[in-house]
Parts: sequence; C-alpha cells; structure tokens
Amino acid sequence: MGVSPPHLRDDTAQGVAVSVDAGDDAVVSVLTVRGSWDAPLRYHTSVTLRRCFTEHPDGLIVDLAGLLDPHSESASTWVTAQHVAAGLEPPVHFALCVPPDLPLADRMQALGAGRFLPVYAKVRQARVALAGRIPGTERVAVTLLPDPDAPSVARNLVGDACLQWGLGHLLYSSRLVMSELVTNAVEHARTEIRVVVTRRGAGLHLSVGDGDPVLPQMIRLTRPRPDVPLDVRGRGLRTVHETATLWGAMLAENGKVVWATIRARDEDPDRSSR
Repeated sequence: MGVSPPHLRDDTAQGVAVSVDAGDDAVVSVLTVRGSWDAPLRYHTSVTLRRCFTEHPDGLIVDLAGLLDPHSESASTWVTAQHVAAGLEPPVHFALCVPPDLPLADRMQALGAGRFLPVYAKVRQARVALAGRIPGTERVAVTLLPDPDAPSVARNLVGDACLQWGLGHLLYSSRLVMSELVTNAVEHARTEIRVVVTRRGAGLHLSVGDGDPVLPQMIRLTRPRPDVPLDVRGRGLRTVHETATLWGAMLAENGKVVWATIRARDEDPDRSSR
C-alpha cells in the first residue's frame, strides 16, 4: 500500500502537545496549545491539527486555556478545523476549551461558532459532552499481558473483525500490521497492552496502547550475526510502514498509543501523489 511518513514527532517543544484517550467506546484526542499566537505557533498548530485528523479519532478537543491571543487572531484556525472535522467520513466530533474570561471566547461567540462549534470552559466538560455526542461504532477491544501469546490473540481479534464486518480483503494486511505492533509492545514496553480495532467506513483503524511513553523509532536494518542467521532487527516497523495506509504514534495519559489505518489500495488517499 505504501504510506506517508509516520507521525512519530512530539510537538511539545513548540507549544503544541497531543494526548489520546483510547477507551472501549471512543477514541478522543486532546490538542493543547500554549504560548503567544505568532507565526511559529500557528504553523505548528496547523501541522499538528492535520496529524490529528489523519489519525481520525472519534473526537478532538482543543485546549486553549494556555493560549495568549489577546486579539483573537487564531479564531479562523478553529473555524477551519471544525469544517475539516465535519467533512471527514465518519465526522470527527470537535470541541474547543476556552476560559470565558479570555477575549477569544467572546470572539468565537460573536462568529456564531456556538451553533456548530461547541466551546467549553474546561476539558473535563468537553469530554463529558463529546461522550454523549459520539454515536456507537463498530469496535472491538481487548487488554493483553505482555507475553508471547499476545500477538496471536491480537491477530485473531482483527481477523474476526474483518470477517464480521465484511472486510475480508483487508484480512491479511490487518493481521500482519497488528501482529507487528503488538510484538513491538511485548518486546519493548513490557506492560499491559490495550488493543482496539475500529471500523472506519471501508477500512480499519488499529491502535495498540502500552504503558511506555517512549515513542517507537524505525531503526536501520542490521545484518544477521553469523551464529544467528535469522536474527534480523528493525523489520517490525518497516513492515508496518510498507503495509499500512497510514500509521503513527502519540503520547497517552499513561504511556503511548501506536496506530495504523488499513484501507484497500484504490482508497489510499496518497496513492495519486506517489
């Protein structure tokens, strides 16, 4: 299938950070923007918003409590983001968190954003509200121990989901990617592993969460040692990179989530540009 470059970068240093809450019922990402709204922050925010939409969560909350924007110059960014979120299939439920004493809160209300872009004072309020708006979706999940049987259990989970949802043509690629992601978590994180398989239209979204906050890195392939001819390191994430339509990783509240999107080749959004 081929992919665009994996999304493995933490943008915290630029005043932008993303965390994800991948539960049984919904996947909600929280984008936090801090600092003065200038050209660099606007750029990093736009890049990270695109990354969030690529990951296609069920909901996206943008926390602007730490944003310094006295002239509300960022307002157009949030309106545009809402339009993008609504245009995805399925739509991403989008919400802003802006303390009511900030000028930006008044600006968003003046734009009529309240009719189509919910604005809340706190992230907790937005989480509760989005939970009530996100419809039920086709999703299966399981928590695994970091033992040698975990990849097999995860492969069977995604295989059964493909057959149940009529996505048999994605069976091989989905099982392969899931196996590599879970194997990586077993070998490196060594914590409980949360596996979630979600239907995204005609494709699948796979996520593997663990308790290790270190984001994965693609490493250079090594030659096998003469005494261990099958010991070739570095193939796991390269297999994911070559098989998934898109993939990446992001920090979670208690570790990280590595995700991958699997779609048929003719539905690959980047295919025409390659």
